[in-house]
Amino acid sequence: MFLDHIVHFTKSEPAKAVEAWESYGFHAAVGGQHIQWGTHNALLYMKDCYIEWLSLADRSVAESAEHPLTKLLLHDEEGFGTVCLRTADIGSLDKRLREEGFETTGVLDAERKTRNGETIRWKMLFIEQEVTDALPAPFFIEWQQSDSERYSALRERDAIKPDNEKLSVEACVFGVHDIPASEALFRKILQGKLETENCRFEFRETTSRKERLEEVRLAGGSKRIVFEEGVYCLPGDGNI
Repeated sequence: MFLDHIVHFTKSEPAKAVEAWESYGFHAAVGGQHIQWGTHNALLYMKDCYIEWLSLADRSVAESAEHPLTKLLLHDEEGFGTVCLRTADIGSLDKRLREEGFETTGVLDAERKTRNGETIRWKMLFIEQEVTDALPAPFFIEWQQSDSERYSALRERDAIKPDNEKLSVEACVFGVHDIPASEALFRKILQGKLETENCRFEFRETTSRKERLEEVRLAGGSKRIVFEEGVYCLPGDGNI
């Protein structure tokens, strides 16, 4: 499995998030709308994963959507939400998780519409959890397109620049109240590991009421910034 993306809830319009990150020296792009969930996003693509800044586009639609990620957004409002892991066989993953005692949503179909009208489709899977201040489990994605097809399309619509493909996430650091229990949850999901093919997961004690992802460290990160309650450790002077 791979880290596919990091979900960061924001109160900013996608264009404002893009503007902020370009001021930090990083090329980001407006993603599009999840019409059925009442949300929209901005995205920063890297070599093999991305950051999603997700915000409300239509609160009334979001409140009636009954979607796990939208529920978490409505609960948290701002700050890092959770991480999404990429798999090539989401049906088999669902079967394994159920056999290991997890309750899941089953595989869900999903899509979003880009600004140029293109529809991008994928499948999602969530572990069933009540939305609280406790640490949410990762969720899972299988894209309709292959990685090479997706990245080719991203280059064509200028959503990713050559220097973006030099960026990678080294570690995601979670603030939790019970480190052994949180590590055990991730190890059960990741078959004994605390890492994917492209990212390491670390856990530290937090005094915050909420247990959430607290810090995202990019490879070569030396510059610490705080954006909408999320801490990033970024390389150099950006990539633009």
